[in-house]
Amino acid sequence: MWNYSETVMEHYRNPRNVGCIEDADAIGEAGSLSCGDMLKLYLKVDDKGIITDAKFQTFGCGSAVASSSILTEMVIGKHIDEARKITNKQIAEALGGLPPEKMHCSVMGHEALEDAIKNYYNEEITINSDNDETVCFCYDVTKSFLENEIKNNHLKTMQDVINYTKAGGGCGRCRGKIQDILDSVNAPLEKEKPTKTQMIIKINNIIEKYISPELRKDGGDIELIDVDDNKIKVRLSGRCQACNRSQLTLTHFVEATLRQHIDENIEIVQV
Repeated sequence: MWNYSETVMEHYRNPRNVGCIEDADAIGEAGSLSCGDMLKLYLKVDDKGIITDAKFQTFGCGSAVASSSILTEMVIGKHIDEARKITNKQIAEALGGLPPEKMHCSVMGHEALEDAIKNYYNEEITINSDNDETVCFCYDVTKSFLENEIKNNHLKTMQDVINYTKAGGGCGRCRGKIQDILDSVNAPLEKEKPTKTQMIIKINNIIEKYISPELRKDGGDIELIDVDDNKIKVRLSGRCQACNRSQLTLTHFVEATLRQHIDENIEIVQV
């Protein structure tokens, strides 16, 4: 069962700005009915470039509704050029986080916003050009879109790509191509190995954002002690320290979370 924040549940139960704007100055779309998620975003923009109204129509899961709802709140009152800087990560953060398997909903919101702004400025949208072939036919995902999402969201694994884009989550025949794109995009980045200080900062950020909040619900917590290459030394505290399932917590939750967000080769060592 996925853990949803109170903000996600509130925007799912009481979505804001649902509907359409008949005389919209910009309309953007993302997703498709065949993929199971679709979003249509309407923007009303005044003569100073300020977004005065935003509405949406969506077909999808609760996370798609919540992401669309909060996106409209985020853009109203902003200059359209300022709204253009909104990322899918900011959409997810505004919701108090999304389960990894639902991150594609925030990506869909970002796509629809980007499409609407291009529509407002009458910018040409090139689809399936020679350099933008479709990689995943199940979800109609192109190479350039995958490359952008891998770079912008620091995707490292096939599961990351499925979570953020759905690509590879259907028949699976495209997974070989997706892995090639993953390797190609990440190869230059892997040459620059982060310093120990950078690793400590990254790990502490993930602990504070994803791990500690869950452990504190059961009266426990965790502390980063040291980083030795891919060996991450930690100490459990509170109820987690004496729990007879502490090793399962470390491997199935702590280690898995750090591998997902930082490096799949991370190994947790309890001290």
